[in-house]
Amino acid sequence: MRNLTLAGLATTGAAAAAVTLMPSSAFAAGAPQTTHTVAAVSHSAHTAPKAASAASGNLDGWIKQSLAIMKAKGIPGSYDGLKRNIMRESGGNPNAQNNWDVNAQKGIPSKGLLQVIDPTFNAYHVAGTAHSVKDPVANITAAANYAAHRYGSIDNVNSAY
Repeated sequence: MRNLTLAGLATTGAAAAAVTLMPSSAFAAGAPQTTHTVAAVSHSAHTAPKAASAASGNLDGWIKQSLAIMKAKGIPGSYDGLKRNIMRESGGNPNAQNNWDVNAQKGIPSKGLLQVIDPTFNAYHVAGTAHSVKDPVANITAAANYAAHRYGSIDNVNSAY
């Protein structure tokens, strides 16, 4: 089991809650990182469907694409669990960024649909998605991967995590 720390949380109301997920520094330093994107849709259980970009989709499509990747990679989660958390964290804005919490003050603001900080994104990035925290599918999938390791599933997260 991975050791994680919750690095910070700023709330100014339910709509403005920001999740700041960070692996412990020891884990972050040794976390495997991958920098490739699958170039085409694959029907193999060992690879994931092609990654989407913010310019080419919408929230429904990003969630469905992330779910396909999650299924291929064995990451638990449901459409409802993802959407509920996305709406709470970013209101569905893939460009959302928290510039006021403790992590932002340290230079690592929470970003994207599920408000992930760069160290957490890098530690939980899922092969088959873009290596960009602001890419909607990559952000959703990395956050779901983190939540699976920390809470068993994104579906088990009912408040800021």
